[in-house]
Amino acid sequence: MISDHRSFRSALGRFVTGVTIVTTLDEAGRPVGLTANSFNSVSLDPPMVLWSLARKSQNLAVFQRSRHYAVNILAADQRALSERFARPVEDRFAGVSWRPGACGVPVLAGVTAVFECRNETRVEGGDHLVFLGQVEAFDHADRAPLIYHSGRYATASYADPSAVLPE
Repeated sequence: MISDHRSFRSALGRFVTGVTIVTTLDEAGRPVGLTANSFNSVSLDPPMVLWSLARKSQNLAVFQRSRHYAVNILAADQRALSERFARPVEDRFAGVSWRPGACGVPVLAGVTAVFECRNETRVEGGDHLVFLGQVEAFDHADRAPLIYHSGRYATASYADPSAVLPE
């Protein structure tokens, strides 16, 4: 059994992740969103993605009840947006540019990609709940992504596209 949770978390931080803001609407139709870096593709057929949310999140019940949500993949210049949606703020959407997507949930402006999902399946995962979503609409732009590594934001640096990695 792992007893050093801080060291375990530090080891997990060595994996580079993208940064997302997952958005939905509450029962009154108000936008809800939060920053998450636990995003991954699951399947191409049918198209599915996953993300996870801590059980202690004040937004857990909203996402459990929602029929749809959007996973907005942030661009390199959207660090401030990530930080805003990661902290408790009275209205995270105040002054934020967004539009209702094809599924009706908030799609943020300027993101590098967005996946609008039907809230298909939820799986218990320790202190988190894993959301598996069937992608019903998506879009993407040619923008550099915001990334996260070892507790810090970073941006990607691209190698020569003609270079071949050693096997």
